Amino acid sequence: MNTQPRRSLIDRLLRLVTDIRAGESTTALLLTLNIFLIFVAYSIMKVLREVLVLTQAEVEGKALSAGGQAIVLLAAVPLYGAIASRVPRRRLINVVTTFFVVCLAVFYVLYTLDIPIGIAFYIWLGVFNVMVIAQFWAFANDVYTTDEGKRLFPIVGFGSASGAVAGAWVTGVLQSAVGIGFALLIAGGLLLLGVVVTNIVDSRERRRTEALLPDVLTTGTMPAATGQFRAATGEFRAPDAEYQKESGTFRAITSEEVVADEPPKSTGGAFQLVWRNRYLLLMALLVLLLNWVNTSGEFILSAFITDAADRAAASGVATEEEIIGRFYSGFQGTVNLVGMLVQLFLVSRIIKHLKIPAALLILPIVSFMAYSLILFVPLLAAVRWAKTGENAADYSLNNTVRHALFLPTTREEKYKAKQVVDSFSQRAGDVMAAVTWLGATALLGFAYTQLAAVNLVLVGIWIVVAVLIGKRYRRLAAVTA
Repeated sequence: MNTQPRRSLIDRLLRLVTDIRAGESTTALLLTLNIFLIFVAYSIMKVLREVLVLTQAEVEGKALSAGGQAIVLLAAVPLYGAIASRVPRRRLINVVTTFFVVCLAVFYVLYTLDIPIGIAFYIWLGVFNVMVIAQFWAFANDVYTTDEGKRLFPIVGFGSASGAVAGAWVTGVLQSAVGIGFALLIAGGLLLLGVVVTNIVDSRERRRTEALLPDVLTTGTMPAATGQFRAATGEFRAPDAEYQKESGTFRAITSEEVVADEPPKSTGGAFQLVWRNRYLLLMALLVLLLNWVNTSGEFILSAFITDAADRAAASGVATEEEIIGRFYSGFQGTVNLVGMLVQLFLVSRIIKHLKIPAALLILPIVSFMAYSLILFVPLLAAVRWAKTGENAADYSLNNTVRHALFLPTTREEKYKAKQVVDSFSQRAGDVMAAVTWLGATALLGFAYTQLAAVNLVLVGIWIVVAVLIGKRYRRLAAVTA
C-alpha cells in the first residue's frame, strides 16, 4: 500500500520547474511571493535612484556614494548581528523591515520639500538592497534543509526575477502617473505586505517542524543566530553544542569546525565569524570581486547613457531626466525579463545536472565574454547588451547558487556572517569599482571602455576563487546530508 502523500495539482505543475515533492508547494510559493514583493519594491526604487542621482550628482557622485554605503555598513552589520544574537528571527525581520519603511516615508517628505536626496537615497538604497535581501535569504536558508534548498530555491528565486520584471514595468507607469514621491510610498507599502507573508511562513514552518519541541527550543523563542545546523531530517541540531539550561544559551560553532572535528570556538561578531572561517572568507572575496566587476560595468553604461542623454537634450528631443528614466526602465525591464526566463526554465536543471560548484562558474564566464565585447566594440548598444547578459545571469542563476552556498552553514553564519558577505562585501566591491573608475578616468585619463580590460583581469581571479569555494561546499554539504 502506498503511504506517500499525494501530490496536489500545484505540486504537479511546479514539477515542470524543479523536483518538488508532495506538500512542499505552499511554503515555496509563499516564499516566492515574499521575495517578489521585496523585489518589486526594490526595482521601483532602483530606477528612481538612477534618475535622482544622475540628474543631481552625475556619474562622479554615483561613484563617490559607493564609499558612503560601505562606511554605513561598517556600523550597520555589527549592529544587525548583535540584534540577531538576541531576538528570534520573526522579530528581527519585522523590526529591520519596518525601519526601512519609515526611512522611505522620510525621503518622501524631503522630496516634496524640494530638498535634494539623490546621494542620500543612493547610499540608503545600497544598504537596504543588501541587508533586506540577505535577511530574506537567511530566513529561507533557515526554513529549508540543504537538499530542500537545492531543489526549491529555483522556485523561490523566480519570485525575485519576476518581481524585478514587474517592478521595472510598474516604475515607468508610476513615474508619469503619480511622480517619484508617491512611488516611494508605494514601495514602502509593498515591503509591509512582504512582512505579513514572512510572518505566515514563520508560523507555518514552526508548526510543521517544531510542534513537538519545548517552546524554549523553537525558533519562535531562540535568537535567530545560534550555533545550530538544519539537519537533513528537518530538525535543528548542534553536533557538538548542547543547550545549556542554566544559561539559556547555545555555544556557537562554525561549519568548518564541524568538518575538521575541532573543538568549538567562542561566539564572535559578524566580521569575526567570516575572518576565522575560510569558506565564508572565500565567499566574501567572491562577492567583492563580483561587485567590483559588475559595478565597474554599471559605471561604463552610465557614462555612455549620460553622454547620449546630454546630446539628445541639447537637440530638444526631451529632458535629460526623461531620457535617462526611459532608458533605465527599458534596460532593467529587459534584464529582468531575460533573468526571469532563465530562472524559470534553466536554473533548476543547471543545478540538478551541473551541481552547485559548476553552476558557480557560469556568471564569471558570461562576464568575461561581456567585457571582451565592450573592449572591442565601444558602442552604447554593445555596452547595453553586454550588461544585459551579465546582469540577467547574475539576477537568476548566480543569485540562486550564491544563496544556496549558505544552506550547510550554522544559523549564526546565516544571519550574522551572511550580512557581511552579502552586504559589506558587496559594497566593498562597489568601493573598489568607484576607486578604479575615478582613478582610471580622472588621474590616468582612461577611456570608458579601457576599464573593460581591468575587469577581464578581475574575472580571472574570480574564477579561481569560485573553484575553491566549490570544493569546500562539497565537504560542508556532505556533513549536513
